[in-house]
Amino acid sequence: MVKCTKGQVRRLKTALRWKIAPEQRQRIQMVLLRESGMTQPLIAAAMGVSLSTVNRAHMAYDQGGIEALKPRPSGGRKRENMTLEDEKALLARFAKAAGAGEMLNIRDLKTAYEKAIGHATSKSTIYNLLARHGWRKLMPRPFHPRRDIAAQNAFKKMAFQML
Repeated sequence: MVKCTKGQVRRLKTALRWKIAPEQRQRIQMVLLRESGMTQPLIAAAMGVSLSTVNRAHMAYDQGGIEALKPRPSGGRKRENMTLEDEKALLARFAKAAGAGEMLNIRDLKTAYEKAIGHATSKSTIYNLLARHGWRKLMPRPFHPRRDIAAQNAFKKMAFQML
């Protein structure tokens, strides 16, 4: 444990007046209580936290100062294979073909994605990637292979005349 100087204690006390996260405020208070002469078990009992929480706050302050007491951000894409920008760049290669009316082959996209990340992945990852970037499943209307377009157009004209 490193003893704080008077300047550091003053900075800690002014930091308590800032608008900061409750976790950071509690950690600052733990450091200030240590400087007032309390032991870690007493600080833990007074603050209502475990002894290891007090110890982690003290070690963080000793190693990194007041900045180390800030809570780390949580959430986000922790297990992402690629950044969103890399995903957009990958999809841009396929967007030209899809914009020209061609069908996007998921197998080809999956192969390119796996080559980019360096390991195998599931199809659901590819479908989630497409959904994340606003792509949707559009399929052409089915048609009979022996259809007669002239007969269809004639039927449409007659159907509207009957109404």
